[in-house]
Amino acid sequence: MTPESFIQIKAAEAVKALYQTEIAPESLQVQVTRKEFEGDYTLVTFPLLKISHSAPENTGNAIGTYLVEHVPEIAAFNSVKGFLNLLFSPIYWDEVFAEIAADPEFGQLPATGKRIMIEFSSPNTNKPLHLGHIRNNLLGDSVSRILRAGGNEVIKATLVNDRGVHICKSMLAWQKAFKGKTPATTGIKGDHLVGDCYVAFDKMYKQEVRDLVAGGMDEETAKKEAPCLKEAHEMLVKWEQGDPEVRALWKMMNGWVFEGFDQTYKALGISFDKVDYESNTYILGKELVQKGLDMGVFVREADGSVWCDLTADGLDRKLLLRSDGTSVYITQDLGTAERRFAEYNLDEHVYVVGNEQDYHFQVLKLILGKLGFAWSDAIYHLSYGMVELPEGKMKSREGTVVDADDLIEKMYQEAKETSLASGKLEDMSPEEQERLFRMIGLGALKYFIIKVDPKKTMLFNPKESIDFNGNTGPFIQYTHARIRSILRKACAQGIAFGPADVTTALVPSAKEIRLIKLLGLFPGKVAEAVEALSPAVIANYAYELAKDFNQYYHDTPILREEDGALLRFRLVLIDTLSRTLRTAMNLLGIELPERM
Repeated sequence: MTPESFIQIKAAEAVKALYQTEIAPESLQVQVTRKEFEGDYTLVTFPLLKISHSAPENTGNAIGTYLVEHVPEIAAFNSVKGFLNLLFSPIYWDEVFAEIAADPEFGQLPATGKRIMIEFSSPNTNKPLHLGHIRNNLLGDSVSRILRAGGNEVIKATLVNDRGVHICKSMLAWQKAFKGKTPATTGIKGDHLVGDCYVAFDKMYKQEVRDLVAGGMDEETAKKEAPCLKEAHEMLVKWEQGDPEVRALWKMMNGWVFEGFDQTYKALGISFDKVDYESNTYILGKELVQKGLDMGVFVREADGSVWCDLTADGLDRKLLLRSDGTSVYITQDLGTAERRFAEYNLDEHVYVVGNEQDYHFQVLKLILGKLGFAWSDAIYHLSYGMVELPEGKMKSREGTVVDADDLIEKMYQEAKETSLASGKLEDMSPEEQERLFRMIGLGALKYFIIKVDPKKTMLFNPKESIDFNGNTGPFIQYTHARIRSILRKACAQGIAFGPADVTTALVPSAKEIRLIKLLGLFPGKVAEAVEALSPAVIANYAYELAKDFNQYYHDTPILREEDGALLRFRLVLIDTLSRTLRTAMNLLGIELPERM
């Protein structure tokens, strides 16, 4: 039972006893006491004045006096206007902690019966994953874990953008400049080789534009008339017509990319329950376009292109099919959404996509609504800010990106150097050290990105993320390892402990009550993270818990405690702290080591 629920129930009993009126406990407003007032939780008494027929402070004083006299868990109170601030006794915190310590699934919320699909990653097969993709993947994976902890059934999905003119650009560049080169012959990871082709196309295109301008053509026309761009569009048309040669090249190069993606996903600890490919789903979208035309929602222009006029909704006209019959992104998104809701009977669908696509998802929901799909309101765009570097924004076509594979390796090297410099790993085997370096490096990367609110643009600094002090993943990992070390020493000394060692006969110290209060907040933090779809809520909670433990450890003897009952209580406390840290960090996809 949460502190809020406990107070609601006891306050309802007080109202019945004092004013002979029954009220529903859940109708009472209870909140954490503001820092400037003394108390743990505050009961808002304004709504009770019509029952008490008394002034706000008098009503608060009457209820507060009753609670102190009849509820041993309430130690004191003060009434300020319409707010009754209540202070819990150590007995209450013992009871709370006993419940937490005995609950192996502490932090897991009750089942909601909801089925939610969350789509993330959704890469293009014309380039390797980069730092921006890492934020997307980490957010998507963590939000999926948090939604599951929130009691929902979650389906992790990705839609691979494996067709389109951008893919054809890489294919064309391979034909013109890379033909014969493969990952096997070059030793280059498949997605990196295809990404090199994409960069090469951009250079080729810009040169052709310059040549046309030098020949007297204006720049805007030159950008449309560049021969390689036209060839890429012709290749897309051939692909949609099923041209065997184009399809064979497409299949070969995409195969290289998929193999490369799988390696990166594995390194990040990312997996999916459902993988869709745009090469399959774009056809579904075309069927919906025909439905929209039949309904009069869409219009076909004289050149054969199909549009949806959204100007009456405050937006623009949206292209759905080009004049040559080829589809655009929105086309396949329409079809994929319809199939997913029908196939999985979804209650919600969350898309994790950067904020540069805000307009796209506004349009998607609007068009689906116009097509008569009532579930269009169940679509949510988790819009997140871009990741920037000290040098500024990244550009894929120019090759100025932070490659995901390179970054993962860099974090590993940073973790290795920092850990070896500590001089505490001599008794670890090389295999144990290797696993630890990977765990720390990945934990540093994930935490540094996830601790920032998704809606905010963030600046990434690898060196800062690996710091073993401050609000970082390694700091929390080290805290956990420190707790596990104490517990190992206790076991080596033959000290047995468990939840039964938490009794109301013990009076926790102020610092221990502070830790119990923090532990008690965890389910509420999970609920808050679910509501906001923000892993940052959990990340910053884990940091506060780790920080408070370190202060407690600095000020409090644990293994040196001579009182056996108090020693066992403290061991249960820190064991529960380590378990809660593991649960919280697991929601972020971060492992915590036993030793560091």
